[in-house]
Amino acid sequence: MKALTVFLKEVKENLRDKRTVMSALLYGPLIGPILFVLILNASVTRELDKAEQPLKVPVVGAQYAPHLLDALKQQGLVPQPPVADPEAVVHAQDADVVLRIPAGYGQAWRRGEPAEVELVYDSSRRDSSAQEHRLREMVQAYAQQQGLMRLVARGLPPTLAVPVVAVGRDQSTPQSRAGLMFGMLPYFFVLTVFLGGMYLAIDLTAGERERQSLEPLFANPLPRWQILLGKLGAICAFSLASLVITVVAFAVAGRFLPTEKLGMTLDLGFAFGGRVLLLMLPLLVLLAALQTLVAAFAKSYREAQTYLQILMFVPILPSMLLTFAPVKTADWMYAVPVLAQQIGITALLRGGAVSASQIGLCLVCGFAVALVAVLATAWVYRSERLAISA
Repeated sequence: MKALTVFLKEVKENLRDKRTVMSALLYGPLIGPILFVLILNASVTRELDKAEQPLKVPVVGAQYAPHLLDALKQQGLVPQPPVADPEAVVHAQDADVVLRIPAGYGQAWRRGEPAEVELVYDSSRRDSSAQEHRLREMVQAYAQQQGLMRLVARGLPPTLAVPVVAVGRDQSTPQSRAGLMFGMLPYFFVLTVFLGGMYLAIDLTAGERERQSLEPLFANPLPRWQILLGKLGAICAFSLASLVITVVAFAVAGRFLPTEKLGMTLDLGFAFGGRVLLLMLPLLVLLAALQTLVAAFAKSYREAQTYLQILMFVPILPSMLLTFAPVKTADWMYAVPVLAQQIGITALLRGGAVSASQIGLCLVCGFAVALVAVLATAWVYRSERLAISA
């Protein structure tokens, strides 16, 4: 088949192009998993270290509540010297949180009234919020203990202060909790497919148009649609190779993630990778056709690169939708390209099952939409103006 000849030609030529090879088979597939592991490991290690270390907090007015300070010390608080302006210190990030005890604390305590303490912090800072939450739990534990002791001192049962007890029954599993944390993985896979074929799609249409090598190719006695199929096949081959490398890289990277420390289980093995590749197959063809279609309207490599960078935001939309407006998964969603991959891979991450009918719906509808994109691109390829660079 002549389309196969075009396919082999394009693959061989682009394997000699270091820019295409590096972006499709090295930078795109590997940078994501490497950064993901490094950032997550650093973040988790830092948070766990902070949770295990003593909590160092400047205390203003410690002399007004010595018993409170003694109790907090037993829970891991290390009081620091008082500061003149707690708000300024927190704003300058010299302290994550400051404990301020008013002068009227002792009087309120002796009258049996609620004694107020202030936690000065900045909730817009993640470190500050974590430290504030830890200190607040310490104060609440002390308050609950003292409240129960007051009841006992008055001859009342401690359970009188707790008329209702809410008992949580968490239905999550270690793997479903991992799916919540690693919910961005589907977007990594989609982005890898996009980047894996982007530079090839630009070069095979806009690049050849700019180099004026597209016109001699069109002059050959073979149908334009076969030329297009050969080019699309080359783009899909590079995208598929990029996706396989990414799936394998995440499977390896998953072994270095500290999921056990978080009480999670993450399975990125061969079964997961195989189902990801199956779900992503329609997207390989669809994105290759869309990239070629967009590049066909550009007269230069740089112009096509600008257009495709804008097109890159399309795969982000389902991720944003599910992040900011979570919806209950329905079967019809598997008929929508990109969204189907997002919810399908997320379900696999959570340890759920993606049924054969859902996979079939994803494949059939995905390839149907891809076919429409291919036909639209073939129609554009019929134009004689496509070979003209100026």
